[in-house]
Parts: sequence; C-alpha cells; structure tokens
Amino acid sequence: MLTGDDSPTGGPRQAIEEAIGDFDPGFHREREQPVLPLTRAAKRTADIEPFRVMAILARARALEAAGRDIVHMEVGEPDFATPEPIVEAGIAALRAGHTHYTPALGLPALRTALAGYYGERYGVAVDPARVCVTPGASGALLLVMAALFDPGDEVLLADPGYPCNRHFARVVEARGVGVPVGAETAFQLSAELVERHWRPRTRGVLVANPGNPTGTVIAAVELRAIHEVVKARGGWLIVDEIYHELIYGKAEPSAASLGGDVIVINSFSKYFLMTGWRLGWLLAPQSLMPAIDKLAQNLFLSAPTVAQHAALAALTPETRTLLESHKAELRARRDLLLPALRHLGFEVPVAPAGAFYIYAGIDRFGMTSETFAEKLLLEAGVAITPGTDFGTHQAERHVRFAYTTSRERIHEALARIEAALKRLH
Repeated sequence: MLTGDDSPTGGPRQAIEEAIGDFDPGFHREREQPVLPLTRAAKRTADIEPFRVMAILARARALEAAGRDIVHMEVGEPDFATPEPIVEAGIAALRAGHTHYTPALGLPALRTALAGYYGERYGVAVDPARVCVTPGASGALLLVMAALFDPGDEVLLADPGYPCNRHFARVVEARGVGVPVGAETAFQLSAELVERHWRPRTRGVLVANPGNPTGTVIAAVELRAIHEVVKARGGWLIVDEIYHELIYGKAEPSAASLGGDVIVINSFSKYFLMTGWRLGWLLAPQSLMPAIDKLAQNLFLSAPTVAQHAALAALTPETRTLLESHKAELRARRDLLLPALRHLGFEVPVAPAGAFYIYAGIDRFGMTSETFAEKLLLEAGVAITPGTDFGTHQAERHVRFAYTTSRERIHEALARIEAALKRLH
C-alpha cells in the first residue's frame, strides 16, 4: 500500500522512481535540471529593445494631462487624416459585409491593383502573383526575414537605421549587423560598404530608401551597384520603400526595376496616410511565394479585410491628387524646419530628400541625445526622439525631428527651442 512517503531516501516513492529510472535512464537527469520560473520570458526578448520614443510620447501625454502644451515632433505619423475616398471605401466594405478572411496573400483585386501601380508609376511590369498584401510593412518585414534567413544568418543594415529591422531578424534567430554610416554616404549603405562588411554568414542586405531617421535617399546608380554586389555573393537584397512616394526632388525609380530577384517592401501607412489601417505589401521572386504564402497563413492568416478594400480607393487618381497636396505640405515643412535648425546650431550635413525626418547633430550643446531630448521636453515642451533609438554609431550625438505637425506648430517649437537653448547655455 502506498503511504505517501515523500522523503528523499527510502520508502515506496523512492522505489517507484528507481523503477521508472530503470525503464527511462533520462528520468533522473530531467529531475536534476533546475526548474525555471513559469514567468520567465524567452531569451530573445532580452535582445529586443523598446522604442525610447514611446516612453517620450507617454511622458509628453502625461505632461499634457497636467496642463502643459507639448509640440509633438517625436512620432513618425503625419497629422493628416486618411483621405475621404479611402474612408468611404472602408465604410462601404463594412456595409457590404466584407468582414471575412481574404486569401493569405491578399485580396486578388488589390494584388492586381498593386501590380498595376508599378506599371503606371514606375514603368515596371509586375506579375500580381509576386505581390503579397501584409499587416503593415512590419508584417512584410517579418515574413521576409522568416522566409529568407536561418538561425545564425546575418543581414547587413545601416546604423543609424530603423531599429525594428534588427529585431525582426532576432525573432527568427538571425542577426542584424549594423554597418556604421555617416554623411560621406548620405547615412546610407553603399556598394563599397556592403562589400567590405560582407562575412561568411552574411545572407542579405536591407536598405531603406528614403531612410529613417535621416530622410536621405540612395541614388539609383548606387542602388544598382549594391544589387550587383549582393547578387555576386548569392545573397538577397531587400529594399524598404515605405517613404518612396515622399521623395521631394527628382523622382527615383523603384527597386522593382532592378529585377525580379529584389524584394521590395512598401506600405499604405506613410504616403497613403493609413497608419492605423495596418496594411502593407511586398514584392518577391515567384520562387519564394509558396513559402511566403505558407508563412502568412500561419503567422496572421491574412491582412485586415476592410483595410484591403479601402486601399483599392487609395490607388485611384482622385485620391492621388489629395495625397500629392499633403506631400507638398510636408515638403514646405521640411523647407521651414531645416534651415531653422541649422541656424540654431544643429548639425545637418546632408539635407533630407524624403520622408519627414531630420537627423540632427547636437555636439554643440554638450549633452547626450537622451538627456537633450528629456531637457527639451521638460524645458521647452517639445517632444523629439533621441538618436539612441536608431542604433549605436554616434547615436548619443544625434536627435531626430519629425515634421509631422503643422507649420504653425513648427514655428512655435522653434521659438521654444531657441529660448530653451539660451537658458541651458
């Protein structure tokens, strides 16, 4: 009869465990392993840093709740509303009952429309079968990382650059390798840098054109050279073009024109003003599409259905006219903010050609980027992003301004910054 004796020596329980051990030699080894607390997160989470800008935003909101007036220049989201034709298309989709899953690769009509967009906008023939609609560009980046890279593989990234890119690599047990870049290459990767930093485990290169946080552009001839270097080494070139429609000078060709082996990421968030709709897309070689389809099925089933129907209206000439007016306003904001920041002592050696960011050096002010951002928030009521959100290379010496608020508010921010700098010095 079992007595319930739990003593570590002798008794029926020991006899039972010895018998199990005779049958399964690993039993005792498993019992000897330390028991981990059930609340421990996976180790990869320790390598994924939070967005510092979100902490600044939260603090700014708290100050606003206490009665302070804050000029928001920290978050990369334009202050414009989604254009009315897109909103109406979304409402119509809801009323029509379009609230069920679409195929994992996306609504066929939207995939066809996106392929047509490349033909009309860039003169590039794209097969709709190469298009995958995703939950934002983030969904596209995650799919691409999972489809291309195995554990231990490396992908080259610009430092400074969008921080989530290296984190997407970490999630799939690959490694994002930051390559220090500066004004000499417009804060972008170059063919020479890619060639110099390519290592035995390197499997790909990810560039953003224009870039975040710098707003700088890779010239078409340089992008072709990067492609040739990557192709010669049997790697993958991934080009993030979510700000591509927000290039303010000479129009640049899409990376889709480089050939069907280049993976292109884009989004309805920035130019199309659909941040909260969570919709993006990617172009990939036909050979990769079965793997991407399978991953999409498992990771998120499909992109938001209502957003996909609404996005059909985003690609119409009527909506484009509205979007171009907003683009002109963003350019006017850049042209206001850039010379003013330089006048105040910020260093901007390369003028941003696109997006809605200015990456500014703060050496003159004798503070680290996080200290400077905190003081500007508390002293001037202006919220900006420290450079440490975007990498490690000279990150403490830079901050990012997002000109995503009105020109009136930008004038107010500049006056406050000037006054604060006089007090701090």
